[in-house]
Amino acid sequence: MEDRQLTPIDRVIAGIDYALRTVNSRPTRASRPNPANGIAEADMTEAEQAHAAGLMRVNHSGEIAAQGLYQGHAAVARDPSIEQQMTRAADEELDHLAWCEDRLRELGAVPSMLRPLWYGGSFAIGAASGILGDKWSLGFIEETERQVSEHLGSHLEGLPKQDARSRAIVSQMRAEEEVHGANASEAGAAKLPMPVRELMRLVATFMKVTTYRF
Repeated sequence: MEDRQLTPIDRVIAGIDYALRTVNSRPTRASRPNPANGIAEADMTEAEQAHAAGLMRVNHSGEIAAQGLYQGHAAVARDPSIEQQMTRAADEELDHLAWCEDRLRELGAVPSMLRPLWYGGSFAIGAASGILGDKWSLGFIEETERQVSEHLGSHLEGLPKQDARSRAIVSQMRAEEEVHGANASEAGAAKLPMPVRELMRLVATFMKVTTYRF
């Protein structure tokens, strides 16, 4: 049986459903095992635990934004294969979201209060860039994943050395973000202009600073 092609109305409804499920306070369910399964909890000072929680909150917010970004791109994709690629990547990012939520609960912390803003803003950016054409949409994905991989690498350096559970999650996330970026490049991503890339970096920095505590 062939997959049914979604109409614009179908995509709007699907986007609303995804938004509600993504920013809702109920726990997100992962389709794959948590990379931290089987790893013992570490002994951390109160300050170390708070720092780990702050970094995982940033990662959780990044995954909220990734959901909005991929769904925004998928909603306006011209090529069905590109839409499917975006949707598959969003599904993997949903696992990342669930893993981060799990770790935040273990650390006695909660997700950012600003997550509806991150999702809505990212969806709008994804849809706007996608309207310009699939190659620019893919270019946006490639650059986003490159920057995300960089900041996850910095989190691996910044997390408490003994926090192996958080490290396992972040390591798996970084590996998969790199694959998403490579897939976008192979699919024909256009190189974004330097001013756009720098603006993306500034926005990401703002998000990291605000969500570390809130």
